[in-house]
Amino acid sequence: MSDARATSFGSQAETYEASRPDYPFEAVAWMLELLPAGSRRVADVGAGTGKLTRVVADAADAEVVAVDPDAAMLAKLRAAVPGVPTFVGAAESLPLPDASLDAVVLGQAWHWVDPVVASAEVGRVVKPGGTLGLIWNTRDNRVDWVRRLTGIMHASAAEEMLDEGAVVVAAPFGEPERKAWQWLRPMTRAQLHQMADSRSYLITASAEDRAAVHRGMDGLFDDLGLAGEATIDLPYATTAFRAIRGDAQPR
Repeated sequence: MSDARATSFGSQAETYEASRPDYPFEAVAWMLELLPAGSRRVADVGAGTGKLTRVVADAADAEVVAVDPDAAMLAKLRAAVPGVPTFVGAAESLPLPDASLDAVVLGQAWHWVDPVVASAEVGRVVKPGGTLGLIWNTRDNRVDWVRRLTGIMHASAAEEMLDEGAVVVAAPFGEPERKAWQWLRPMTRAQLHQMADSRSYLITASAEDRAAVHRGMDGLFDDLGLAGEATIDLPYATTAFRAIRGDAQPR
């Protein structure tokens, strides 16, 4: 992972686990539905606190291992998803044997990697015919108040990449398929603030910048009449990609 912001999440592991949304089961199942029958082994790379790890185990009926560059995030994952083997590593340098996996998945992570180097390295550890699955939960900015919220919080690198349609997957994988789902997540004012605090932009921002963002968010929530324990439905879009590894070994 090439950006210092990519490895900033460990300092907010508790906040990340509490505030980030889970992945819809149907999206993860679609991402991995082309796996062969029988015993399956999947690596969740950039696994964080295990938000995707726990869904993959159920959706693919697979043995899952977790890889992340941040040991603090993996410690939270081990507490949240007991029994999953964990390894410190990154998509460009995986501590896993050649052709040992049926799939590699990344949730909220591919935008942090070098896609050409990572595709080749994932291709090394995935068997021919195996799957590279990429998935993101992002706020649905087609809704006016959500678009205002994103303007206050600043768009994430993932949102910018998906908006531009610039998801790159390279050899030895073929052209990825894409599918999207829309859903709603009820959230309080406090939960929305916590969600903002879990994002790399705010984790690495100055105290003054963080305070300015929170003031802007409170102004928006006041306009919306969101107070106390009242909730508002935050619309999300989940976007998933799946690409299949060809027979040739990457060079």
